[in-house]
Amino acid sequence: MCACVVLMVGMVAAINLAVPMLAASDLHPSASALIWIVDTYVVFFACLVIPGGAAGDRFGRKGVLLAGLALFALGALLSALAPDVPFLLTGRAITGIGAAAVLPNTLAVLLHAVPAERKGVTIATWASMTGIGGVVGNVGGGAVLSGGSWRWLFAAAVPVSLTLVVLVARIAPVSPRHERPLSPLGAVLLVGASVALLLGIVEGPEAGWGSPIVLTGFTGAIVLFALWTYVELKAGDPLLDPRLFRVPALRSACLGMTTIFFGMFALFYVNASFLQYGKGFSVLLTGLGIIPLTVPVILGARRVGKLAQRLGVDAVIALAFVFCGGGLIGLSTSDIATPYPVYAAWLVMTGIGVTLALPTLSAAISGSLPPPQAGVGAGLQATTREFGSALGVAVIGTVLTGRFVATLPSGIRADHDPHTVAQALAAVPGRSPEVISAFVTGASTALRVIGVSVLVLGALVVLQSRLSRETQ
Repeated sequence: MCACVVLMVGMVAAINLAVPMLAASDLHPSASALIWIVDTYVVFFACLVIPGGAAGDRFGRKGVLLAGLALFALGALLSALAPDVPFLLTGRAITGIGAAAVLPNTLAVLLHAVPAERKGVTIATWASMTGIGGVVGNVGGGAVLSGGSWRWLFAAAVPVSLTLVVLVARIAPVSPRHERPLSPLGAVLLVGASVALLLGIVEGPEAGWGSPIVLTGFTGAIVLFALWTYVELKAGDPLLDPRLFRVPALRSACLGMTTIFFGMFALFYVNASFLQYGKGFSVLLTGLGIIPLTVPVILGARRVGKLAQRLGVDAVIALAFVFCGGGLIGLSTSDIATPYPVYAAWLVMTGIGVTLALPTLSAAISGSLPPPQAGVGAGLQATTREFGSALGVAVIGTVLTGRFVATLPSGIRADHDPHTVAQALAAVPGRSPEVISAFVTGASTALRVIGVSVLVLGALVVLQSRLSRETQ
């Protein structure tokens, strides 16, 4: 089950390493297409993870888990063979649907398989796999991509997922089924609303913020989110009851979790390209280069609970956002001449913030709901994490593209109108220092915007948390 989690989460991180390869590939993706290649998997993963858990309850967790692994393998295979961008996006969507079926049911299978006295340790071990998955995705993805093609990343996922199909079929026990409603309309509306929102964000720099596609995206998001809320409020047993967000502690914890992953995966998206374009790292070194971020998570996660007891939950959450936002702003000061140890120090600072936030916010989400709704809490955590990841990639990719284009020399802009580094380098190969300089400037601006956003949203989270405690 832990290997399944590592594979699903690792794919979220690994794809960022392939962005420079994809940009220079024969698919010739636009800047917005690159963001969609990263985000399509995450959007379907985020929006369908709660229905995936409900499907496991109703049709059998082992069966849904096996189906999810098979879909993941199919989507990865289609992605590896993709002749064009729409085909690749289809493969990524199928892979995301598979991941949504896998992730919640791994925990459900585990909790059914272990005795009551081991459930606490089991949940902690399962949760730690999400962090380890990020490390494996970066290091393993870098190793696979060092072979020279982005297609290898998806091809490598196929035998791994099929091996897990065999192991799950042989090892995992069959658990009882429950008549839990699936609410397919609610799931479709949530996916549609999320895609519409990201469409407006991602297409803005290239199509123009007042263009029909961008306005349609934002308008569609408002309408679909409203329809989703209406449908879920009317449902007798909704998958995700919007009324839950009336609980201030839950609302602030979900916003906090979304914000942390917003910052972390925005960093992953830019870090991969910055280290390859700006520092000249190989794709393997780039995968290894993010490891300082994970060191605090590995070494300090177990101590956060005691720190929260000593300082208070609000103080720990405040420190988390200060470290995370401050680390991102520190990273925004990096340029081509910045020594890697300095860059790594800012990564460690960001990692300290992530370490302080994840267990504290996870406990806050779980503690805000009664025990019978523990499954909803787990689904909420997965949804907020993946949605924050998708939103972070969309926002930082949008800011990066806009600033990169604006910083390019006017001659390059007027003659070639490139929106990615690969397009600019292909158009004017003799002016690569200017292109790379424009990219580094764009990356710095984007990281600064994300860092400030994390600090502002973090302040809102802490304020909401304090108000919720004062009114109890």
